[in-house]
Amino acid sequence: MQQAEGSEAPASVRVADTYAELDPHEIWWRDHQVWLAERGYMLRPRYHPDWRPSWVAQNIEPDDCEDAIPTLYKSLMDATRISDGKIVMLKTVSDETHPYELEINRLFNSEPYASHPRNHCVRVYEILSLPEDPHLHILVMPLLRPFNEPSFKTIGEVVDFFHQVFEADDRDCMDLNIMLDPVSMYPSLFHPQQNLLSIDRKSRAKHYTRTSRPPKYYFIDFGLSGIYDPAKGRTIDRPLLGGDKTVPEFRNDLETPHDVYSTDIYYLGNMIRETFLQVYGGLEFMLPLVNDMVQDDPTKRPKIDEVVKRFAEIRRSLSWWKLRSRLAEQNESGLYKAYQATKHVFRTMGYVATFRSAVPSPSK
Repeated sequence: MQQAEGSEAPASVRVADTYAELDPHEIWWRDHQVWLAERGYMLRPRYHPDWRPSWVAQNIEPDDCEDAIPTLYKSLMDATRISDGKIVMLKTVSDETHPYELEINRLFNSEPYASHPRNHCVRVYEILSLPEDPHLHILVMPLLRPFNEPSFKTIGEVVDFFHQVFEADDRDCMDLNIMLDPVSMYPSLFHPQQNLLSIDRKSRAKHYTRTSRPPKYYFIDFGLSGIYDPAKGRTIDRPLLGGDKTVPEFRNDLETPHDVYSTDIYYLGNMIRETFLQVYGGLEFMLPLVNDMVQDDPTKRPKIDEVVKRFAEIRRSLSWWKLRSRLAEQNESGLYKAYQATKHVFRTMGYVATFRSAVPSPSK
C-alpha cells in the first residue's frame, strides 16, 4: 500500500529511519573501520562500511537490535581487540589542541610509574597515529564506567574513594573525569554504550558491591602543563577551563598564570562538596578539610601532602560503626529510608561474617 502524497510517514517508520542514519561523528569512525581492523581493533557492525540496518531485514523494532545503538561522544568509540576479544575504548586526541595529554599518558604508562600502586592514571594499551593526520592519535584504553555507578552503599566505601582520589593528581578533577575499573565489580562486564545492560542487552548488568569487590578509580583526562617559577617555588600556568567552571581565581582573570596545584586542590575539594557533602548525610567529618580546600584565596589552600595527612587523621578517628553505616541521601522519605536501612542491616551482617573490611580497598 503506497503512502498518500503529502501525508507523514508513521512514527515507527520515522524512528527506524533515524536509527538507520549515522551522525557525522559516527561516519568518521565508519570511514576508519577497515584501518582499525588492520591495526587489531574491530568496531561494532553498525560502523562497518557495508552495514545495513538489521531490523529492516527482520521486520522488527530497532530497539531490539544491537546495531541501532549509536556512540554518544564524538571522540570516543568502543571496539573489540581482535587478539583476545577484550572490549576497549578508543579515544581521539589531537596533539595540537591537547599537547600534554599524550606526553602525560606516555609517562605514566611507562615504568616505574605504570606498576606503581598509587598510579591512578588510566592505562593506555596503545597509541595509534592516523595516517592522514600526523597530529591526530587514538588512545586505546580499557573499558571503564562512572565512579558512582553503581551507587555507594556505605560510608567506608566513600572513605576509600576519597583516599584513592587524594593519591592522584589531575588539573581537571571534576566527577566526569573520574572512572572506575569495572572488572572486579562486573566480572561479565556490560554493554559499552548502555552500561546498565549486559553485553548482549538481554538483561541488566549484574554486579557486586564495592565492599564485596573493591574497584580502583582512575582519572581519564589530563591537562597538566605549566612552567616552574623558581622565584615563587611553584608551577604556574594560565587558567585551564575544565569541567568545573567555579574556580575563584578564574572568575575575573583568564590571563594571569596561577599555581596549578592550588587550583587542583580546589577541584578536588569542590568535587567532594558538590557530589557528596551536598547530597548525602553522615559525611560531616569532611567539612573542615573541604572548606579549607575550596577557599577563594588559592594561597590559603592546603598542599596535597597536608590534605593526605589530614585525611589520614580523619580516617583514623572514624569508628567501625560509622564506617559500616549506610550512605543515605539527605532527602530520603521515611518509608524508603526504613526499607533501605533494613536491607543494609542484612548486607552488613554478610560483610562482617565474611570478614569484609569496613574500608574496602582493591589493595586488600
